Amino acid sequence: MTEEIIEEGKIPAIVSYLTIIGLIIAYYMNGEKKNPFAYFHMRQSLGLWLTFFALGFVISSFDSWFATIGFYMFFGVLFIYSFMTAVSGRADHTPVVGKFFQKLFSSIGK
Repeated sequence: MTEEIIEEGKIPAIVSYLTIIGLIIAYYMNGEKKNPFAYFHMRQSLGLWLTFFALGFVISSFDSWFATIGFYMFFGVLFIYSFMTAVSGRADHTPVVGKFFQKLFSSIGK
């Protein structure tokens, strides 16, 4: 990706990590431009949010402080890492699950 494409898509990419509603807002912000950098980060963000909610539902049934704290720390690190790659203008996959999210949500941005 060129520097111009990255700069153009940086704002929607950053907004997509803020909340699940931020992801929806970023999708509509990028509607006409169809910036590949923004769509890359939207796919990463969507995967992280859906996994967070799905695993959070399962983890909540354990009623264990250790499981809950580990869960939040794990996803906190993933979200911070992904957010920082968007801020710095890089298209790095989220560790562990990023390549899977890109394949799973490949229809977003087409």
